[in-house]
Amino acid sequence: QVQLVESGGGLVQPGGSLTLSCAASGFTFTTYVMKWYRQVPGKERELVATISESGGITNYADSVKGRFTISRDNTKNTVFLRIDSLKPEDTALYYCMAAYTYGNRAYWGQGTQVTVSS
Repeated sequence: QVQLVESGGGLVQPGGSLTLSCAASGFTFTTYVMKWYRQVPGKERELVATISESGGITNYADSVKGRFTISRDNTKNTVFLRIDSLKPEDTALYYCMAAYTYGNRAYWGQGTQVTVSS
């Protein structure tokens, strides 16, 4: 069955770095655009980064440009999100999402919590 399993979240001090991972299985990874979202309780889910099927094209929300880096390893069916210079406002539940290139199919992971605090 389809699975997206995020990992790598945790408690980090402001200014620190973190790399989130999302391991995919149960579908053809290279036919999906991969995205990272984040959500804070009481707020809408925010798209923070997108990467194309091959990894050659990336896009970021203005709020994270220069600090977030999305990448993927198609040999391991995994997408990553590196977060540098962490700020308290980066505290959120981070989700990965797979969007099918040729249709409306989409899959979500369960999320991994990132908390930035001293």
